[in-house]
Amino acid sequence: MSERSPTPSARPTRVGERGEPPPPDVVEFIRYCHRRRHVGWPELYDEMCAVAGRREFNGWGHDQLAERGLTFALFEMPRLSGWVRSVLAAQGEPLEAALPQPVPG
Repeated sequence: MSERSPTPSARPTRVGERGEPPPPDVVEFIRYCHRRRHVGWPELYDEMCAVAGRREFNGWGHDQLAERGLTFALFEMPRLSGWVRSVLAAQGEPLEAALPQPVPG
């Protein structure tokens, strides 16, 4: 059995690794964006970026959302898509329409 390094990994935590739920403010932001455009991923991601850019949700821009744990950075995409999946599932939305499906190989 190999020893693990005592230093934490630089890899970002994904929703599946710890199962952390999105903060309540992030849940409301995702719901708001989904109500505006009833679309799946990646269109919902685009809508969320646009809403943040225009500060249409509670006057919050990218910085205010980041303070609440939501960023649009590429390395945070797995966590964000997991949060979107959980929010839409709680609303009874079909997950197939919400997130990308694997491409047949």
